Amino acid sequence: MFPIIPAASAADSGNQEGIFGFGYNSGPTAVSNLVSNAGVVATDVTGVGTGRYGIKATQYGGDKGIFAYGNDGSMQSMSNLVSNAGVVATDVTGVGTARYKVSACSYGEDKGIFRGGATNPPVVGMTNLVSNAGVVATDVTVVGTERSSAAGCEYGGDKGIIGFGYKDAGPRVSMSNLVSNAGVVSTDVTGVGSARDGLAACSYGDDTGIFGYGYISGMTDVSNLVSNTGVVATDAAGVGTARSQLVACEYGGDKGIFGYGSGRTNITNLVSNVGVIGTDVTGVGTARDELGACSFN
Repeated sequence: MFPIIPAASAADSGNQEGIFGFGYNSGPTAVSNLVSNAGVVATDVTGVGTGRYGIKATQYGGDKGIFAYGNDGSMQSMSNLVSNAGVVATDVTGVGTARYKVSACSYGEDKGIFRGGATNPPVVGMTNLVSNAGVVATDVTVVGTERSSAAGCEYGGDKGIIGFGYKDAGPRVSMSNLVSNAGVVSTDVTGVGSARDGLAACSYGDDTGIFGYGYISGMTDVSNLVSNTGVVATDAAGVGTARSQLVACEYGGDKGIFGYGSGRTNITNLVSNVGVIGTDVTGVGTARDELGACSFN
């Protein structure tokens, strides 16, 4: 008689823990804060690597992460790997155009992509793929509208979406670009929801995603769900403190967390496995904005 093998559950699916890192307080910082598989944010871990802001992060290798790009007073292209225990490594020599306010997401289950950003002030649109060993590739010509301060997340289990952002000299937009499981970026998809920048995004519920918060003509807390086919829904009423320049990541295998943001805050908001955002959770760690976040383990 064959043994009965239980079906995989969300708790077995990876993305168990998360990390917030880098950002701007009274200056660029490299501190990080781990997120447990229950969504609890830990106190500051002493920074490793060059402190910078306008940085972003993505998962790679199935259980590790990478922070890359940013501004420490000048534009950078360096990166910092995150182990599957949440340990941030020292600087890796930069690859690609030095810039900040990039967007990022994972794809193909074990790889990542950085897209767009700004070189202060021009908005740029190249992409840089991240291999399943955490190696950042050289610039690839952009597909779709160049923009900065957009957000990205995984959907459908192995694909990604990058949405919203700020075009050179304005205006803010709501368009999105799908990323295939081979890292190919699609042309612009007509925007849904309030055009804004400085928002954040993460996946939840195994194969769906959420965009939340940002700046329209002022801070907002609206959100937009992403289906498992990459379709962005209309605005959902906001929950929690309206803010921009925050970040988000997955935790617990199927849930998400938004954290930190403008006004230099450290509050967080949990996202359930059905995409419901919770009320503000008292902040832990150094209050900051323009940081990065990704899941690991």
